Amino acid sequence: MTSPTHLPYGGIASFARAPIVRPDGHWRAFAAVLGIPYDIALGFRPGARFAPRALREASLRYVPPFAGLDGRVRLDPAHYPDPLMVDGGDVVLPSLEPELARERITAAARQIKERCRLPVFLGGDHSVTYPLLRAFHDIPDLHVIQLDAHLDFTDTRNDTRYSNSSPFRRACEDLPNLVHITTLGLRGLRFDAEAVAAARARGHTLVPMEVVEAQLQDTLAALPARCPVYLSIDVDAFDPAVLPGTSSPEPDGFSYALAMRLIREVVRRHRVIGLDVVELAPNLDPTGRSELLASRLIMETLAEVFGAEVSNVRE
Repeated sequence: MTSPTHLPYGGIASFARAPIVRPDGHWRAFAAVLGIPYDIALGFRPGARFAPRALREASLRYVPPFAGLDGRVRLDPAHYPDPLMVDGGDVVLPSLEPELARERITAAARQIKERCRLPVFLGGDHSVTYPLLRAFHDIPDLHVIQLDAHLDFTDTRNDTRYSNSSPFRRACEDLPNLVHITTLGLRGLRFDAEAVAAARARGHTLVPMEVVEAQLQDTLAALPARCPVYLSIDVDAFDPAVLPGTSSPEPDGFSYALAMRLIREVVRRHRVIGLDVVELAPNLDPTGRSELLASRLIMETLAEVFGAEVSNVRE
């Protein structure tokens, strides 16, 4: 008789029931999850601080090993000698000390990064990507690929330099190894001309949503090739009809299928070295489908990276 297994609504909610570890503990794994329950840098509706817990609970619907109906995606811990995935818990954050919060986020991200192949960060608003990227200061020729309705390259907003509108501006100022950012899915009525000009002056690639849809093959071909990539996914990249639980939804965004098609191409062309999923506000979606979609996106991205690694080893 096999040991009993909890149904998705039972037991302790670690991400995909992964073993719970300390970020600074004695462990090694293929992937490690770290929660960043922080949303005091938002400019509109709060709630992203609740996302790490919601994502963990939703992930229990997708516990590995699993495969897609076509057999293409597989996530089987038996193929990897170390634990496939661990859960490093959440960074302990001060409620109203943003500078200290950033320091703690960077420190915990470095600890996770040193112990696994793929760190997976559960935001939190998008401001957390700046201190997370600081943990990758030692990666030469670092590229960021950002799925987002908004550029997030603003210099200041309401006299604030560290809002969720500015993470990539601050990262580019602090990280000389961050050589390029590609932003996919831009749209909306709110527009910061200075931020767009500054990003273009630095050589970044800005792709509006309508171009992603109409010229998908050209968009994929234009992605920088064969370089280390940090993948940052703001869930407002998705159409709010698909994922409504976010602070600043914008109509006419990604479908799930289109987002995964892009992510698969990124994984095929690059070595993805880090992933964050940010701006999920589960309190804004009483149906719970937003966190289900976001947690599935994480699991499928993990499966794609893991599958690419296994294929490379076999070859």
